[in-house]
Amino acid sequence: MSDATSHSPNHDHAHESHSIKGYLFVYFALLVGTVFTVWASYIDLGSHWNIILALVIACVKAFLVIAYFMHLISEKKMIYSILGFTMFFFAGLMVLTLCSMHNFPLNTVTH
Repeated sequence: MSDATSHSPNHDHAHESHSIKGYLFVYFALLVGTVFTVWASYIDLGSHWNIILALVIACVKAFLVIAYFMHLISEKKMIYSILGFTMFFFAGLMVLTLCSMHNFPLNTVTH
């Protein structure tokens, strides 16, 4: 066998052990994030600040899931550019939606 196709058992075990430790770290970080989310829901910061805090916690947890469990932390530039465009257009759609909430056509009845 060539060196490219042969793997030593110790190398595979060390790599697998490192991966499992990383997954466990992310799992416990998600657990702590969930506990923090529940704890933060009992704090009264004002309606807007509670929503912002919840969204920040959710974004951090989503990053952990996407980066480690979906293995996107080690992907190539093409994946990141597609994700970047997706986030850009999603944010644009949210801004357009929020800006047009009170923009009604003329001669329409609003309730």
